[in-house]
Amino acid sequence: MTNALVIGGGFAGCIAAQMLTEKGIATTLVERDRHLGGGCRTFYYGGHPYTLGPRHFLTKREDVWDFLDRHCPMQRYEGHEFLTYVERDRQFYHFPIHRDEVDLMPDREQVTAELEACCGPDGAQNLEEYWVRSVGPTLYDKFVDSYSRKMWDIDSNTEITDFGFTPKGVALKTGPVKAAWSEAISGFPHAFNGYDDYFPRATADADVHLGTAITAYDIANYRVEIDGGWRRYDIIVSTISPEHILNNAHGPLRWMGRDFLKVVLPVEEVFPQDVYFLYYANQEPFTRIVEYKKFYKYEAPTTLLGIEVPSTRNKLYPFPMRRDQEQAQRYIDDLPERVFSIGRNGSYRYLDVGMTIEQCMTLFADL
Repeated sequence: MTNALVIGGGFAGCIAAQMLTEKGIATTLVERDRHLGGGCRTFYYGGHPYTLGPRHFLTKREDVWDFLDRHCPMQRYEGHEFLTYVERDRQFYHFPIHRDEVDLMPDREQVTAELEACCGPDGAQNLEEYWVRSVGPTLYDKFVDSYSRKMWDIDSNTEITDFGFTPKGVALKTGPVKAAWSEAISGFPHAFNGYDDYFPRATADADVHLGTAITAYDIANYRVEIDGGWRRYDIIVSTISPEHILNNAHGPLRWMGRDFLKVVLPVEEVFPQDVYFLYYANQEPFTRIVEYKKFYKYEAPTTLLGIEVPSTRNKLYPFPMRRDQEQAQRYIDDLPERVFSIGRNGSYRYLDVGMTIEQCMTLFADL
């Protein structure tokens, strides 16, 4: 019987385990933490549920939505809005930038003239060029420049060469829709514990080892060392950063992370009705504030805010620079035929849960 190893028990690992066992493949999942779910697992602070960063579900595909909804009942959200605070204007504006709000800006004449002169993003070689060509230098400076530089701890956004995800589908929105993800299905689980019930369901037919570390890798021979013994598998699916399973053959990959500060306030809600995120595009040390009630939809006399500060103490965001992406691709290219590196960490790409489900659907379709 074909056997498979899944390395990592976050969302990607649980999806992989489910799809493998449904094909009749004997699957072992190894997770070094003592729980499944990774960053999508729900924790509690003062009775408030939260995840390590907002983990809303997004997809443009109904079959991807249906897959998760069957195993983890989901609720759809409409009018999912983001606001950015621009300190120099003393105002909040929608993000993606909305054309109608240009008329509210103190420098609207200058911004309008720059928009009329924009040539479009075609041919842009980096993040700065993309935005300046799309919306002009003033809006780029207000919304993007400082935010992106502090997010990645870099001196210039010209360093960022992989930027397709950044504008959230569009650089400048027009029309009545202010929602940030108007072209995507957006939602979150119904359950008070978020996605947590899905993880044991997905791995019910797998041999799950929690609190277990893999101490050595021999990927060329489909072997790993666990508890002092070598074990061989026909298929290996890794959801951890690819340099680990290939013993740093091409050097360590760079990652940016987040420190999460939790603040409970003595009011039922803080954000406006349809606003889920607040971005801060100035000199503040933090990038984003999330009100978790927006996702979990629960009632309480207080509310929990999560404040995100860029950090190197964890691995959440792969660097969107050409040299980093090329280095990661060398690792991917070195993987043997039946070894797969998936999910955000494994792919070294900015994948969310919906994208990871798509990736697994494609990967395991003909396995």
